[in-house]
Amino acid sequence: MIVIALISAVIWTYLIIARGSFWRSEVIDEPVVEALAHDWPHVVAIVPARNESDVIARSIRSLLMQDYSGSFSVVLVDDNSSDRTQREARMSAEAIGAGDRLSILGAAPLPREWTGKLWALSQGIEAASAAAPVYYWLSDADIAYAPDALRTMVMRAQKNNLASVSLMAQLRCESFAERMLIPAFIFFFQMLYPFRWVNHPGSRTAAAAGGCTLVRRTALENIGGIGAIRGALIDDCTLAARLKRSGGRIWLGLTRRAESIRVYDHFNDIRHMVARSAYAQLRYSPVLLLGTLIGMAVVYVAPPAIVLLGGPIARYVALITWVSMALTFMPILRFYSVSWLWAPFLPVIAGCYMGFTLDSALQHMAGRGGLWKGRVQAPRDA
Repeated sequence: MIVIALISAVIWTYLIIARGSFWRSEVIDEPVVEALAHDWPHVVAIVPARNESDVIARSIRSLLMQDYSGSFSVVLVDDNSSDRTQREARMSAEAIGAGDRLSILGAAPLPREWTGKLWALSQGIEAASAAAPVYYWLSDADIAYAPDALRTMVMRAQKNNLASVSLMAQLRCESFAERMLIPAFIFFFQMLYPFRWVNHPGSRTAAAAGGCTLVRRTALENIGGIGAIRGALIDDCTLAARLKRSGGRIWLGLTRRAESIRVYDHFNDIRHMVARSAYAQLRYSPVLLLGTLIGMAVVYVAPPAIVLLGGPIARYVALITWVSMALTFMPILRFYSVSWLWAPFLPVIAGCYMGFTLDSALQHMAGRGGLWKGRVQAPRDA
């Protein structure tokens, strides 16, 4: 056990010291002081939506109420919804006198090689491209924004000549399941893609948060448009990687200006969210799946297990590792206003995510990969 305890300790030493300080959760979209004196660029928001009648009104209203001095409009692409998505969106826009700035398109039938979201985005972008906006604001239908969200993103993009600015929307964290699992979801994402590395032009690390990404039109055209990533299930990070490889600078950070209003009241809700794309992250590789599960067991589960079952020296090393692990978890708990008492339970939480990852692989093997709103987006024979 001492060997496993030492391996876990060495890994956590690396994560804490040399992994871009991801655990500090310090990369936040603080206000950009310099304001644009004039010539605010033209922006069009593209919102793909499929059966989002419970959230779309608030999302569209928050978009249309942006405090932005430039030309700005919203294109909603209804991806074959069977509910009141279109009606709720239109009513919300008309209620605030902004009906003329909202366009609603019905998505064409989905081609086999496309994912639903990217197909809807491509049609919205095509419709908006005639006006030649400087930026497209790619926004999920379940995100609500503070009035200064667009202005802040545009100022950051203009000041630093960025190809994209992406905000990691603050996920809902109210139910027991959300308080237990949601902060860890962001913690793990930051560990995979340290934001400081993402934002550094000399680093190869690239990522974005698909719920809210402002992308420069010319940069998108330079990589071949949305069609260049048409089959990507993890579309946000794939887009960011293409933009960065083409020479574009990107920025990703935490925010309180974008809030996810989707409810995850039950553990099963979060399992579905994670399982939809976890196996795609592993490139549908059983070898990578096995390696990931073993690695997570060594990194997260082994320290508390050794504290309970190991010899004296192994217990001491494992205890220090467990305490260190808990301390790294606390900044994101604080950002989400969740009790620090959850910190020692990170190994248990990680165990849940191991289960979600395994479930993702099993779903894919059963032909239900990437299941979202009744649509399988990563069939086994794809």
